[in-house]
Amino acid sequence: MSSAEKTKRLVIVGGVAAGMSAAARARRLDPDLEIVAYERTGYVSYGACGLPYLIAGVVPKAADLIARTPEQFAKQGIEVRTRHEVTAIDSSNKSVQVLDLEGGREFTTSYDRLVIATGASPIRPPMPGTELEGVFVLRSVEDGIAVTRFLAEEQPTRVVIIGGGYIGVEAAEAFAQRGLQATVLTRPAQLLNILDDDIAQMMQAELERNGVVVSVDDVAQAIESDARGRARVVVSQSGRHEADLVLIGAGVSAESALAEDAGIALGVKGAIAVDEKMQTNVPDVYAAGDCAETYHVLLGGSSYVPLGSTANKQGRVAGTNVGGGNAAFGGVVGTTITKAFELGVAVTGLTEKMARQLGRPAKAVKIEHGSRAHYYPSPGPISVKLVWDPGDGRLLGAQIAGPVAEAKRVDVLATALHHGLTIEDLQRLDLSYAPPFAPVWDPILVAANVAAKS
Repeated sequence: MSSAEKTKRLVIVGGVAAGMSAAARARRLDPDLEIVAYERTGYVSYGACGLPYLIAGVVPKAADLIARTPEQFAKQGIEVRTRHEVTAIDSSNKSVQVLDLEGGREFTTSYDRLVIATGASPIRPPMPGTELEGVFVLRSVEDGIAVTRFLAEEQPTRVVIIGGGYIGVEAAEAFAQRGLQATVLTRPAQLLNILDDDIAQMMQAELERNGVVVSVDDVAQAIESDARGRARVVVSQSGRHEADLVLIGAGVSAESALAEDAGIALGVKGAIAVDEKMQTNVPDVYAAGDCAETYHVLLGGSSYVPLGSTANKQGRVAGTNVGGGNAAFGGVVGTTITKAFELGVAVTGLTEKMARQLGRPAKAVKIEHGSRAHYYPSPGPISVKLVWDPGDGRLLGAQIAGPVAEAKRVDVLATALHHGLTIEDLQRLDLSYAPPFAPVWDPILVAANVAAKS
C-alpha cells in the first residue's frame, strides 16, 4: 500500500465481548487496518458474567474481571477510547458522531466499515422508586464497583432482588454469602423461567435451604424510601419487604436505538437484524453481541439470546468478515448454565414447556441417577431431563440439575442437538467411564434408555 492510499478504517461501537473480539480478529487478518473502538464506560473487554462473584468476594477485585486493557490493545495497534459515546450513525456519509463524556467535546469521525456492539440494557420495571439511592442494577464494571462499595460503606443487612432469572439467582447466593438476608421476587410462577417448572423448583429449594426467601408469581409495584431518600421497602403483590439494598435483575433488552435511528433494521425483540455474516441491511455495517439477533438452530430462524459466549463468537465472525476473511455464524441451541450454593442447573435446546408453546410434538422424561460408581464417594445424584420428538425420535432439548460440576454434562447434549441426534443415537454414545467420574451407565445414557422405552 502506498503512502498516498488511504488506510481502511474500522470503527467499533462498544468495547466489551463482541466489540473487542471483532477488533482482535480483524487485526489478526489485516495488519494495515486502522481500528478504533469507542466505549462509553470506563472499561473494556471485561467479564460481565463475573459480577455476582465480585459481590460474593470470590473475585477479589473488579480489575480481575478485565481480560485486556486499552493499553494492551494499543500494543496491537487497536485504539480504544473509553468514556466516549457514539451518539449517531450517518450511514450515507459513513461517519459516526462521538461525545467525549469526560471532556464534553463532540466530534465526527469516518469509517469504511462499522461494527455495532452496543450490548443490552438492564430492564427497569415501570414503578416508582427505581432511581432511589441504594437501588442498583448489575451490568457493567461500574455497577459491580458501586454495589461492593455500598456493601463496604453502608453495611446493609437486608437485600431484595427484583427478578428471578440468572442474575437474580446468582446475586441471591452472592449476597447470602456476604451475610445478608436475601429475598427474591419474581413475576413468573417460577424461578429461571427458561427452565421447566420441575427443574426450577429444585433451584428454589436450594435457595430456600440456604436461607433465601423466594416469592414467585409476585410483581414488585414500588420501592419506598426513608426520610433520607434511601430505598427501604419494596412493595409487591405479596406485601412489604424491608430492604437496605435493592438489586433489579429483571432481564435485559437489546440496546438498538442507535442503530434504529440510523435506519438499520431491527428484528426479534428489538434486536438488530443480521445475516449469518453478522451484516445488517446497511452496507458495510455489522452488528454482534447482545444488541443483535441470533440464529437458533432448533427454531430454524432468528431469536434473541444475550449471552457472553454468543457475543464473543458473533464478534469473531464480524471481525473475520470486516478483516477480509469469510465466516458465518453457525447459530445456537440455547445452552445456558448457572449455580447457586451446591446446585448447578443447565439447559440446552427446547424445554418441554417451550415445545408445547411452539406447538411442537414433544415427549419428556426425567431421571435421577448417581454421578459416580455406587461404591465411590460422590457429591450426590443428578437429574437429567430429555425432551424429544415422538415422531422421528430427534432430541429437542435437555436439562440437568445436580452437584455444580455435574451440570456441565449438558455439553454432551448440546453437541447432540447441533448434530440432530435421536434418542437412539444417544443410547449408542461411547461416554467415558471410571468410578471417580461416572457410573458404568452414565446418567445421560440412563435417561436415553428410559426415553426409548416410553
